[in-house]
Amino acid sequence: MINPGKSFPLGATVTAEGVNFSVYSKNGAVAELLLFDDAEDAQPARVIAFDPVENRTFHFWHMFVPDLKPGQVYAYRIHGPKAPQVGHRFDADKVLLDPYGRAVVVPESYSREAASRPGDNAATAMRSVVVDPSVYDWEGDAPLKRSFTRTVIYEMHVGGFTRHPSSGLSPELRGTYAGLVAKIPYLQELGITAVELLPVFQFDEQEAPQGLTNYWGYNPVSFFAPHSAYSSRQGPLGVLDEFRDMVKALHRAGIEVILDVVYNHTAESDHSGPTLCFKGLENSAYYILEDGGARYANYSGTGNTLNANQSIVRRLILDSLRYWVEEMHVDGFRFDLASILSRDEEGQPLANPPVIWDIETDPVLAGTKLIAEAWDAAGLYQVGTFVGDRWKEWNGQFRDDVRNFLRGDNATVTKMAARFLASPDLYAHEEREPEQSINFVTCHDGFTLNDVVSYERKHNEANKEGNRDGHNHNLSRNYGVEGPTDDPEIERVRVQQIKNFFTITLLALGVPMLLMGDEVRRTQRGNNNAYCQDNEISWFDWTLVEKNSDLHRFVKHLIRFRLGLSIYQEGRGLSLVRLLRESGLRWHGVKLDWPDWGYHSHSLAFSVWGRRGRFHLMLNAYWKPLEFELPPLAEDAPSAWRRVIDTALESPDDICPWTEAPVVDASTYKVQARSVVLLIAARGPS
Repeated sequence: MINPGKSFPLGATVTAEGVNFSVYSKNGAVAELLLFDDAEDAQPARVIAFDPVENRTFHFWHMFVPDLKPGQVYAYRIHGPKAPQVGHRFDADKVLLDPYGRAVVVPESYSREAASRPGDNAATAMRSVVVDPSVYDWEGDAPLKRSFTRTVIYEMHVGGFTRHPSSGLSPELRGTYAGLVAKIPYLQELGITAVELLPVFQFDEQEAPQGLTNYWGYNPVSFFAPHSAYSSRQGPLGVLDEFRDMVKALHRAGIEVILDVVYNHTAESDHSGPTLCFKGLENSAYYILEDGGARYANYSGTGNTLNANQSIVRRLILDSLRYWVEEMHVDGFRFDLASILSRDEEGQPLANPPVIWDIETDPVLAGTKLIAEAWDAAGLYQVGTFVGDRWKEWNGQFRDDVRNFLRGDNATVTKMAARFLASPDLYAHEEREPEQSINFVTCHDGFTLNDVVSYERKHNEANKEGNRDGHNHNLSRNYGVEGPTDDPEIERVRVQQIKNFFTITLLALGVPMLLMGDEVRRTQRGNNNAYCQDNEISWFDWTLVEKNSDLHRFVKHLIRFRLGLSIYQEGRGLSLVRLLRESGLRWHGVKLDWPDWGYHSHSLAFSVWGRRGRFHLMLNAYWKPLEFELPPLAEDAPSAWRRVIDTALESPDDICPWTEAPVVDASTYKVQARSVVLLIAARGPS
């Protein structure tokens, strides 16, 4: 017998006797629970109306339905005022997902268009699925809680990592969570310690130009359900198990799992977009609205903006994060357009945003990694000023200044020095650790590293937007030819510059982040906005591992070298300011103790004295070789200078293990054009 049930917890909660359903809708007048016998059924088998007296507590509609089991497909309909001029967009014809649904099924008939136009869309709508998340054997697994000082992040796309036919996987495993598991040995050999997965929340693949597919996934329809298209298993419950199998396998390999999460907007877009969930449940609560509610604020650049500091939305975000930590065992989160979380219900920036402090101080999230993309699409830029005591930040200045320096721009040496030292000009005032800066030169958004040195213009024609999409500020060079070339000299310079980018990123203070496939020169053919390219433009081509094996070897050894250097551990727990003060840092130019900070300078060197040895780095972004003076070593020095890295040399001489590195016994070193050299004098290999 159906009974009133409870308002808490929200979502569909399984018990031995049945399932309790609870959903929020403040201004809804009538609510209905739809039960489907099968995910592909055009109509629900049962429609159960919520009694507004018995089945409603405050703004929560709830009921208990006996004898239902995990796997039950369900959805909602809400009847309410159609008054878009004041923010109400209820539509009783539209089938709605549960905001707290732990699994989502997408029928073959799914139509985003049907959800956008008038009329009933029951036959073509996504539906939620009842899940019991406690039914899984974690076999003792737990998040790894590795220090940021021991972290190298690899940003990657679950589908694109193995979807290419060259992956060597069977067709059913390509592009899946299980496919990623099959490639864990590659990640282990590369040496990265964490994967940062592009969005894995269920998203709408149809939100793309006609004939294309939304590939990146920055358009969620659920904040709890893993994306079902990345599963090789049949049925929605198999998706959860496969995702958790992936997390467990990565943990066993010593690799943390960081999710790229999108709590700033949804796939429902603006007034012309579909009604999938939030719009039809309580539009005026879930979104920031303007003009009295008639128009969507668009700080995300995608048509709508979640009202993150509204009480019900704050609860949703916190409950979602806790779920992914407690039930899915993920290690951390990178927040897309995180500055939106600092906006109030009118869209104005807050000095102390409640939702950010909720996340910061939540005990369940205390051991997780929190990374902010500290800007939004409406011009709010908070790199160096993002609220909170433990948030790390994507450092976009690092990307831009390193690109400018290496391509030989003027007035870049001072900025390059700051970026190498974890950007004290941005972060020192906060007395925070160097790891506040997440250092990267490429990410999913923009050119790959190969394309940074191969294209001077974006080539986004395949996106069917007339090459108008994507930014024009690429800070790139092609070194003579736009795109691929057989010219050996151009290719030599390109490879050398790629090694320079890797060397700076992996040796700089802060937390290094690498982009999937950069280590083997993955190209997107000059496309700098491949969000809708679920094809070989975006996929990892596994033939490149052998084709560019020398570069792959260089990056692999460089990662191991960074993780083995004691200098990065000596400052653990110290603020950036104190670490720099105690490091014995000395700046040089081509002459010792005479750094050239001038407008036309393109070279820099510095020495650091650690407890176990000395570290001397020389950077030459000039187009000619330069002779650098070397610091003399005291007679009681632990060893002579050894050349560990010289990016101008061919493999295997470009990087050597410390024990095999050749001794440099001269007083100067010729650093070739556009190259980086590292010398070390140490007491031992560490």
